[in-house]
Amino acid sequence: MKYSKKPPFKQNAVAIGFTLGVHLIAVVGFLYLGMSKPPVPPKQIKTVLVKPEDLPPPEPKVLEQTDSAETTHTNTAPEITQTAEPVETPAPQVPVTTPTESAAALNAQKAALAAKAAAEAQEKAEKLAAEQAKQRAQASAAEKAKADTKAKADAQAKARTEADEKRKAEAAEKAKADAKAKTDAQAKARAEAGSKRKAEAAEKAKIDAKTKADAQAKTRAEADSKRKAEAAEKAKADAKAKADAQAKARAEADAKRKADAAEKAKADAKAKADAQAKARSEADTKRKAEAAEKAKADAKAKADAQVKARSEAEAKRKADAAEKAKADAKAKADAQAKARSEAEAKRKADAAEKAKAAAEEEARASSAKKAAEEAANKKAEAKKIASSAKRDFQKRIYSVWEVPPASRGQQATVRVTLSDSGAVLSVVATSNDPDLKASIEAAVRAAAPYPMPSDPDARREARSYTSVMNAAK
Repeated sequence: MKYSKKPPFKQNAVAIGFTLGVHLIAVVGFLYLGMSKPPVPPKQIKTVLVKPEDLPPPEPKVLEQTDSAETTHTNTAPEITQTAEPVETPAPQVPVTTPTESAAALNAQKAALAAKAAAEAQEKAEKLAAEQAKQRAQASAAEKAKADTKAKADAQAKARTEADEKRKAEAAEKAKADAKAKTDAQAKARAEAGSKRKAEAAEKAKIDAKTKADAQAKTRAEADSKRKAEAAEKAKADAKAKADAQAKARAEADAKRKADAAEKAKADAKAKADAQAKARSEADTKRKAEAAEKAKADAKAKADAQVKARSEAEAKRKADAAEKAKADAKAKADAQAKARSEAEAKRKADAAEKAKAAAEEEARASSAKKAAEEAANKKAEAKKIASSAKRDFQKRIYSVWEVPPASRGQQATVRVTLSDSGAVLSVVATSNDPDLKASIEAAVRAAAPYPMPSDPDARREARSYTSVMNAAK
């Protein structure tokens, strides 16, 4: 079966390749924009204000040479005066007018010339202004195109940067969320496991304390004997159960389970010993408090009796002292007997624990040794069965092998791989004779399916078969 899902390392490779490709395109684009020649800026347009005074005067057609600049700003000039500097040039040949021409005709002619000069100056100024406006429009359009190109490139670069940053931020956020979820799950699992472990320990301690209190309430000697018997019986049952379980489980799993069981037994024993020590301490404290309370009451009664009568009080005091001495002696004897009993019980419990640990260790060693021997025997048996099956395979191949006449006396090596059902998965024959090689491969396939061993290990050994085939003469 082919899996369509790619392995994680291939998915990572595709993602890395895609990311590198995008960054490479972006870098090439930035290099292109940065290394390409910028557009040639338009030449600076110089605006020159031309006044009518700066225009060259038209050729004079009057008797007197005058500067027309004086009439630029007016349509008519009632009087014409000479304001220009005299030019050292030969005087033009001016026709002499007759005295009959009137001054009005001369003034009209001068006015017409001035109007014509003003119109020409106005036309030139308008043309110059139109040319300047056209140049300014072209410069503005070029500048706008340059700004639009730069703005578009900046927008594209910004969009790519924002997209890359957004993708990285989303990936970081997702990784952060995954890590947080994983951490929360682990913390929750640890908390639940700790709570469960504490609850189980508390429940077990409670049950053990109750069992102990009930047993002590009946009778210490009988409870001690019964507990010893139960402990011995439980140790025997546990040893038998563990031995049975060890025989079935594998060596590694068995060793781990037994180690856990030993650790738990050690913890239980420690908890039990702590509970016993605590109970003994509480009982001793209570007994001492009761003794102190009784002594206090006795002292008070004694003082009251002394007030009534010293003689009677003295006699009562002596009696009380004797009684108290007797009680103290009895309490001391009881305490000593209790201490000896507890010490004996502890010694026996320690001895039983050591014996139990030794028995478990011996059982573990025996089980491990037995498992190793069984594994070795099973492996040897599997190899033996596989060898027998391979010999049968070879006989089966020889029975159907048709040796080419020209190949007799030669030999070839054949390597066969079989399936669990005995079908041929692959066959490779090695020989310099192609006919011999082809005949061996055909014989191997013709002899299929091969009878495979029923044992899984032997069948696995028999699936790979290599042999040297000799062509009889």
